Amino acid sequence: MTMDECNRRIELLAPARDFDCACAAILCGADAVYVGAPRFSARSAAGNSLEDIRRVVELAHVYYVRVYVALNTILNDEELAAAKALIEDLYAIGIDGLIIQDMGLLALDLPPVPLIASTQMNNASAEKVKFLEEVGFSRVILARELRLEQIAEISEATSVELECFVHGALCVGASGQCYMSHALGGRSGNRGVCAQPCRRRYTVKDAAGTVIAKDRFLLSLKDLNLADDLELLLDAGVTSFKIEGRLKDAGYVANVVGYYRQKLDAILGKRGLRKSSSGEARLNFTPDPRKTFNRGFTDYGLTGRGGAMGSIDTPKSMGEPMGEIAEVGRDYFVLAGNEELHNGDGICFFDASNNLCGTVVNRVEGGRIFPQKMDGLQVGVAVSRNYDHAFSKQLQTPAQPRTIGVGVTLFDTADGVAVRAVDEDGNEAVFEMVTDKQPAEKAEQAVATAKKQLAKLGQTVFACRDVRIETAAVYFFAVSALNAMKRGVVDELLRVREGNRPMLKANEIKPAAYPEKRLAFTGNVFNEKARDFYARCGVETIEPAAETGMDLAGQTVMTTKYCLRRQLELCAGYSEQNIAEPLLLIDENGREFEVRFHCGECGTTIKCKN
Repeated sequence: MTMDECNRRIELLAPARDFDCACAAILCGADAVYVGAPRFSARSAAGNSLEDIRRVVELAHVYYVRVYVALNTILNDEELAAAKALIEDLYAIGIDGLIIQDMGLLALDLPPVPLIASTQMNNASAEKVKFLEEVGFSRVILARELRLEQIAEISEATSVELECFVHGALCVGASGQCYMSHALGGRSGNRGVCAQPCRRRYTVKDAAGTVIAKDRFLLSLKDLNLADDLELLLDAGVTSFKIEGRLKDAGYVANVVGYYRQKLDAILGKRGLRKSSSGEARLNFTPDPRKTFNRGFTDYGLTGRGGAMGSIDTPKSMGEPMGEIAEVGRDYFVLAGNEELHNGDGICFFDASNNLCGTVVNRVEGGRIFPQKMDGLQVGVAVSRNYDHAFSKQLQTPAQPRTIGVGVTLFDTADGVAVRAVDEDGNEAVFEMVTDKQPAEKAEQAVATAKKQLAKLGQTVFACRDVRIETAAVYFFAVSALNAMKRGVVDELLRVREGNRPMLKANEIKPAAYPEKRLAFTGNVFNEKARDFYARCGVETIEPAAETGMDLAGQTVMTTKYCLRRQLELCAGYSEQNIAEPLLLIDENGREFEVRFHCGECGTTIKCKN
């Protein structure tokens, strides 16, 4: 193992919709959290006040957990001044990094906060990531649609930190390159107000007018789950593993963070690597991503084409599969297999018309399940549990404190004694007490009392792993004196830890050569500062962003690695049907899109027709 590998710290990065979600993430083992700024976040519904962000920072920094703030929409000229003032406020709070998309911000006189290139910048090539590194970004968030070998190529060509999504909802469009919501109703994902057209029903016809699929959620993807690919991503050069979910609740965050914490810890221990934060998370539940919101899982073709990526029957959570119905009575049903349902569980299933239905389990007796209603429950129907009542109650119980391991030593000084505390990160603090050294009459009892009192750190963030008494003789100390020494060394250790807190390096911002001479509207240039910055980087032709009022009729509004033809089993080898292309995608309001396919590499291009 090289020295760089030995010093490499690995980060588990969690979403935080609000302070409660941030607490759940931190207590369940996150190494970093990302939160939405009060304005200009790509999840406008997940903004946080400056005061709440300050509270998150204060809690997180005790554990060396970093706090990144998303200010990652594109901005118009009138918004730049407000964005600059907000960034100055966030820097004063002590955030660890700022996630941005708009290059116009780089032309402003910003405080030295580390900048993180949002996935909305479409960071999908080594040339693009190298450019961002040379410009001065401290970290780059990779496009979600990259394959493993592409990530490895980027890592090989650059030295910037790489962050990669590993879990959660997927945008079907290439990162930062989806204009479908804006085309349909003016709500732009790059402005933080995506209307999620990918979660709507569509009908698809071929060029001859033959209906291929009707009223299905044809652009809805399953959720990403790369829990089994973490080692491959480590080898490819990823150092930050990101969970999506800034609109999810605290229970979801706790469950998924706890699951990935356990997965990563096993890998790091085996490889001799370390996490980037401090402290041990002690879960009071067994994490299982199937038990909170999910649309089923996909690896999104990380290592190959994989299986079906779409969740085209429903965009809603299906939870965990429980089995098929083997028997139906007047007011009950019985499942085949060994899976068990319990009182209060929520279940869902598809009826004969392929509509998603749901009900609640009232009671279970001897394998017979008595639901609130029996409509649609027939022999052969596959049942899923989308609400696990007992598990949800566990998630609502207060989390165990996260504790930082310390070793404590009592030793002699010239004028008395001192206590030394060394934490798991190697931080050391000493607290001295001037006192007469009165020999203990009952040495064994005095040693036991000293160890017991010095080890009792229950009201702090520390957990004592070891207490050593290294004085020349055994002295008598009142319990109050031992407690005073303990409080003193803990306060000093907290001060030392804050002074030694590792921080993401802020780099100098400067123009660099952009890998292309032309930027189409997909470059998302929305203000004059961004235009000027790209011009200084050598870009000669710069189209304005679609959000400036561009007519998108006839324009490509989505490019995706998701292949609708493959999803519908229309590829050669799957079907002998003679499909006339291009296909026509029609939404619920009759709006039409032309669909073409990238066969061989797999993928789809969707063009706005009207």
